[in-house]
Amino acid sequence: MTSARSVRYEPNENLPRPLAIGLACQYAILLVAAIVLTPVIVVRAAAGGDAYMQWAAFAALLVSGITTLVQAVGYKRIGAGHILFMGPSGTFIAISITALAQGGPGLLASLVIASSIIQFISAYKLSWFRRIFTPMVSGTIVMLVAVAVMPIFFGMLDDVPEGSSTSGAPICAIITLLTTVGIVFRSSGVLRLWAPVIGVAVGSIVSAFFGIFDTSRIAVASWVGLPVAGWPGLALDFSPSFWLLLPSFIFVTIIDTIETVGDTVAVQRVSWRKPRSIDFKSIQGAIFADGLGNLLSGLSSTVASTTYSTGISLVELTGVAARRVGIWIGVVLILLALSPKLTAVIMSIPNPVAGAFLGILIAMLFVVGMRMVIQDGDYRKCLVAAIGFWLGYGFHGKIVFPDHLQDIGRWQVLLQDGMVAGGLVAIILLVFLELLSPRRAVLKTKLDVDNLPKIHAFLSEFASGKNWSKEATLKLCSAGEETILSLLNRKSTDKEQDGEDQGRYLFMRARGNERLIELECVADFGEENLEDKMVLLKERSDLSDDRELSLRILQQITSSFQHHQYHNTDIVTFKVDAQS
Repeated sequence: MTSARSVRYEPNENLPRPLAIGLACQYAILLVAAIVLTPVIVVRAAAGGDAYMQWAAFAALLVSGITTLVQAVGYKRIGAGHILFMGPSGTFIAISITALAQGGPGLLASLVIASSIIQFISAYKLSWFRRIFTPMVSGTIVMLVAVAVMPIFFGMLDDVPEGSSTSGAPICAIITLLTTVGIVFRSSGVLRLWAPVIGVAVGSIVSAFFGIFDTSRIAVASWVGLPVAGWPGLALDFSPSFWLLLPSFIFVTIIDTIETVGDTVAVQRVSWRKPRSIDFKSIQGAIFADGLGNLLSGLSSTVASTTYSTGISLVELTGVAARRVGIWIGVVLILLALSPKLTAVIMSIPNPVAGAFLGILIAMLFVVGMRMVIQDGDYRKCLVAAIGFWLGYGFHGKIVFPDHLQDIGRWQVLLQDGMVAGGLVAIILLVFLELLSPRRAVLKTKLDVDNLPKIHAFLSEFASGKNWSKEATLKLCSAGEETILSLLNRKSTDKEQDGEDQGRYLFMRARGNERLIELECVADFGEENLEDKMVLLKERSDLSDDRELSLRILQQITSSFQHHQYHNTDIVTFKVDAQS
């Protein structure tokens, strides 16, 4: 079993309010520049004018604050219940520029609203896409996020105001890097939590001696204010440009949804002291919140939003995963949207200092992606991830088929995005692996203990077709029956009293060979995760409940066991080895 992680505050734990607010403020240091920069780039490239640019930046900050807060709260089915930063999506930059150029803010707004529908559908029926939205695909995209951001990091290291000393840039960057990393490596107490802000503060002080710290925008900015330009409005005429651009927006939204899945899986990996099974209900909540962000972005006529992977690195860096911090981050971002002065203070941090801090987060993010890929499965999935990563890297660096990409129009911009290209390659290879795998035998039956003989006969017939011995067949049948019994026992306490068991169905899918059979059970069960409970049973030798007997048996006769819980659907997958 994996050892406990260095987590000081888990998501459900409270931490002192001053510490929560302090962490939220230093996280905002990293977020504000990225949130504001994306709409500024889009509007400038499309010649949208200064008035609309100010509105788009204000709206992006406001939406980012609201949705970051929603992600942390996790109210009902909306929000992950974890620290997940939200902000304008860099994947949407290219097609947003095209939309602005062809139809102005109204066309962009209507397309972003339409794209949010895709995310609501994906969140509601995430179990349908479980073979695509896997940790392996997500981990590949997370690693490619690091690749995509790395050039920004390198470009910031020597970016200083005009007329300033360029020799001071590397000194400021190195001091920021050494200060932050030194505190993280040498401190495990409260001081470690303040490593990012201390590193940035020290670097900024040093930069002032070299004349790199530019405070001119702070002096002219007002403390409280709103953009001079009002809401640009929506375009609901559904012009030909809308229908021509809609497929591109849908595809990029799917890619962003996969990235959201990856970010949510990754933040779960680093938020708990002891390893837990992935909470797919939390992932559904994150996608719902992402869709809400796109809906609000469209209604406010700014660039579509998504989750930011940098939050994962910060959780691992500080060891604080408490959702209270995420709530305060949302509040701080909302206040920043309403205060041009505070926004100017954060945006005045010299680029070499911010770049050095960003480099630390990128490196940690890459490690998180590698962990996700390695933990997801066998060598075939790791190979798929490797191919997807390197082809994504090649397309992003314009190394793969550079001449041919010039002939495919607007798709050239999408394929030259490493996240899009690498994620697409990984998905295609996963589908190819699925097609090469043996066909599944399927059983559909009522979810009832009286149908155990039918399940036994189904599994016996399948094992017989694979030439399994009587002992191995009995082991497979026992595993199937004990899984159903443990699930029935788990939900029998309250649902049967309400008559909710009527009409519940169980789908069993089996495939395998002479050595190994994989069984998948799809049904609607209760709230308790069996995979987590089996981990806890490994740490105990007693049986506090007779219902734990089935799990004890499953521990002995299965070679792997996974329980994925979605809203309205649970999927249990396990493997039985005939020769073990």
